[in-house]
Amino acid sequence: MGYSQEHKAETHAKLLKLASETLRKDGPDKLGVIELMRAAGLTHGGFYAHFRSRDDLVIEALNAVFDQALARYQRYGESLPPRRALGKFIDLYLSAAHRDTLSVCPIVTLNSDLPRQPLAYRAAYRAGVQKLVQAIGLWIDGAGLSDWEVKAADLLAEMAGVIAISRAVPDRSLSDDLLASARRRIRARLNLGSVS
Repeated sequence: MGYSQEHKAETHAKLLKLASETLRKDGPDKLGVIELMRAAGLTHGGFYAHFRSRDDLVIEALNAVFDQALARYQRYGESLPPRRALGKFIDLYLSAAHRDTLSVCPIVTLNSDLPRQPLAYRAAYRAGVQKLVQAIGLWIDGAGLSDWEVKAADLLAEMAGVIAISRAVPDRSLSDDLLASARRRIRARLNLGSVS
């Protein structure tokens, strides 16, 4: 007896959630089909009812990771005018909580893995970055700042770099100082006022 479409969709969502977590935590090279199916309590053969190949799994997981980040970004600015949304986004992105969480921005967690990956993975990563730049760009444009595309890409790259470095340094005080300094500097450059 076959499973219902609803059951199949639930199982697919569960697999994608597990794959996304593994991707964020360990990178694409550690995302294995057997391990994924075992973690989901399923047999290896069931994988192909959900994905054509491991490559399809990785690409779909990359898309999911960026969609999750985009949804989080959008929640940051919900019901706020663009200038306040942008300021809140900067404050939350450059926070100790964001630095310390597994769901940290996929740009931070995946940037060193992707250059060595197949072109299809890198294309999915690029598309994800573009979605995030577009979302930030809407706030920048709405705040009346010029060159929103360039500013959004620069802002995201700078903040991802700060998060990456602040995660890597063993001195927690230095890490916190890096985050605070970046928040002040970026807010001042974008004329957003002091940290809220």
